[in-house]
Amino acid sequence: MLLTKGVEIEIYTGTPQGEIVGLSDRIVRDLSGFVREPDNRNVEYTTAPLANYDRLLCAILRPRLRLRDYLHRQGDYTLVPGSCLSLGGADRFYRSDPLNPYHEYIEKTYGTDVVTASVHINIGISDPELLIRACRLIRVEAPLYLALSAASPFFNGEITGAHSTRWRMFPQTPPEAPFFTSHRHFIQWTEAQLALGTMQNVRHLWSSVRPNGDNRPYNLNRLELRICDLVTEPLALLAIIALLEARILQLSQDPTLDPLQQSALTPSELAVLTAQNEQAAAQQSLDATLHHWRDGAPIQANLWVEALYEEVYPLAKTSGFSCFLSPLRRWVKEGNTAQRWLRQAEAGLSLPEIMQKAIAELNREDRALAADLCLPCEGEQG
Repeated sequence: MLLTKGVEIEIYTGTPQGEIVGLSDRIVRDLSGFVREPDNRNVEYTTAPLANYDRLLCAILRPRLRLRDYLHRQGDYTLVPGSCLSLGGADRFYRSDPLNPYHEYIEKTYGTDVVTASVHINIGISDPELLIRACRLIRVEAPLYLALSAASPFFNGEITGAHSTRWRMFPQTPPEAPFFTSHRHFIQWTEAQLALGTMQNVRHLWSSVRPNGDNRPYNLNRLELRICDLVTEPLALLAIIALLEARILQLSQDPTLDPLQQSALTPSELAVLTAQNEQAAAQQSLDATLHHWRDGAPIQANLWVEALYEEVYPLAKTSGFSCFLSPLRRWVKEGNTAQRWLRQAEAGLSLPEIMQKAIAELNREDRALAADLCLPCEGEQG
């Protein structure tokens, strides 16, 4: 039986020339289903939790097409791919809601380090102890999802040297979080952070993966993977989701996959290794040398992804969603968004030319995919 999954997608608005322009206050006012981020230059929408991948594809794409049409009616505006302020604009914060005290705190504390675009993937897990166990496994493998999704090699008009500049600069809050041993441990730790002020509210846990729910930390019902850069190609995003779901299904069938049972490292050593792997993946994505959580042995990220693909493919095939997993192999071979953009820069294209090309391609791909796959779908629930 498939798990439910949904995504929270943050995306920049701007011009076909690549300038990012703040419009979220207008979008939220005029379009249902969109919410503002603290900075006005990106906007977020969330899909309903769906088990069916075809319906999830429609749920990802349809709001984006509505947003595109709205932006076109407002002027010469469009959607801008990437997970950082690629061509500039990092010198100031553009508040989307000047009266919101939490937004004021974020601006004063973090500045434009948090003005990024990403995709958060939520997988439904009703058993809180299985959820905590899944968070442990996905946390140690989260660098692989970052390596696949890296899409921010440019920042403020410069090539940064990192494939995910977003994850290099985004503040991990609180700076250190343990591997939670149980739901009770997560509750006690969260209450302690709130009392200390290291978290402003229950949502203020900004880590690669976290337990989520409508009344956290007490009532939990989903795992949220937060490490991914913005993946604008819907089928590529579904491939990442399929890998994540297959891994959680595998864990539910084999509880010994838990890193606290299978790793030769202590929990504190695991935390250090995982943080180092995240930074290595942010720097070189699929080309990065990581260290496996089982024994600390070095392994290249692309080879680890391929090994994980082979491990989960039989389960995905039996469960009926292996076709959505298949694009991962092509992706590993051809490179992620950051790698493709960097190859274009090496070939002599300027950063504005690369971004303008990416904006035009995304527009064409959205329209083509909607015409081919999405319009026959009936509704976005299921």
